[in-house]
Amino acid sequence: MPLQALIDHLYAADPLTPAVERKARLLLLDTLACIAAGLQAPEVARIAQSFARLSPGGFRWPGSEASMSASDAAFVGGIAACWDEACEGLARSHGRPGIPAIAAGLPLAVANGASFADLLRAVVTGYETGGRLGEVMRIRPGMHVDATWSCMDAAATAARLIGLDAAGTIAAIDLAACQMPASLYLPVRQGMTGRNTYLGHGARVGIDCALAVGAGIGSPQGAIESAWRVVLGGTGEFPLLAPASLSLIEEGYFKPYAAVRHVHYGARAALELRPAIEARLKSIDAIRLDIYGEAITYCGNRAPRTPIQAQFSLSYGLAAALVLGDLGPEAYRHIDDPLIRALEAKMEIVENTERTQANRRGARLDIRIAGETLTATVDAVEGDPGLPMSEASVCRKFLSYTATALGKDTAEWLMRTVLDAPLDSPARAIVG
Repeated sequence: MPLQALIDHLYAADPLTPAVERKARLLLLDTLACIAAGLQAPEVARIAQSFARLSPGGFRWPGSEASMSASDAAFVGGIAACWDEACEGLARSHGRPGIPAIAAGLPLAVANGASFADLLRAVVTGYETGGRLGEVMRIRPGMHVDATWSCMDAAATAARLIGLDAAGTIAAIDLAACQMPASLYLPVRQGMTGRNTYLGHGARVGIDCALAVGAGIGSPQGAIESAWRVVLGGTGEFPLLAPASLSLIEEGYFKPYAAVRHVHYGARAALELRPAIEARLKSIDAIRLDIYGEAITYCGNRAPRTPIQAQFSLSYGLAAALVLGDLGPEAYRHIDDPLIRALEAKMEIVENTERTQANRRGARLDIRIAGETLTATVDAVEGDPGLPMSEASVCRKFLSYTATALGKDTAEWLMRTVLDAPLDSPARAIVG
């Protein structure tokens, strides 16, 4: 299916079916939780304060006192949302189409006086666009996905919010494709949080392109296919996109833990065993994690020294879960904890070739302590296909992630506003 057909479909009929509307509200809630938590990191707080000082504006993310312009807020929101690696994702796109849509969409909706319904429709438009482009615009080796198609995702969101029609939305997406960033994986490899700027950059570029088209600045046709060939090395016919009848936002997953998805299986197994050994963690003799090969390839970091390395570390995530009783954003504020370090050093990680060959995720954890071996096997975690994260779990995650930043009463109020606000209420109600 051509992108034009998707955009025509999204504009011809209201995309907010009851199921899509509820999932979009949960997506907004989960992303706001990740943004509020990410804003508590000193680096994120400082860059937000810098933008507020250099370009004061009328938008403030929940969890921050810094008020800034919509464009700067999009950049900061994109950084904060992925800071702790607890954000949403869409398996088929190998990325997170919700973040650029919300990072660009909420500040712009507030600035333009848009309704809650306008915001949700725009987010869905961006998500469905980005999710499909992510599936076909696969990155080259050495690149990182976050700042490739995210700018086109944000452009579709912003175009709808500023009142462009279907043709104008396509033009905004094409203009974003002309300047699609080719972001590198290098910061992750070196443990540098510069990777977290990618989604913010994509969100900001999307807003700029939509406003440019709205002002009458010209955009070429066929830019998406050209970017696929020139930047990503695509050959042959440009792939067809998933049909418009398929709701990708309903496929999207939420993460129960703040870590790369591959880390979740070992962490879940650790939390299952923890009640039996919580008082004896220092007496653990050995830990063995049996897991599929892809997890080891992407998350084999041992003795991580920075938060982003720890987010990509099977051993750190498992050890932190054992010590802290959870794997939330706080896990990366304890990176030098001596007990976490000691347990991480005692861990052996081995590939389960049967899982690897069958392309089947899951893990087995064996912990040897005081002459006995405790075992837990995890074949699925919340968010996997067929096991979606429940609304109750998303709400618990939200309250946990926002308790420090917002306080209990404000967090509960914001949760109820996002989930229950009438569609004709102003989007500004979300941020107070």
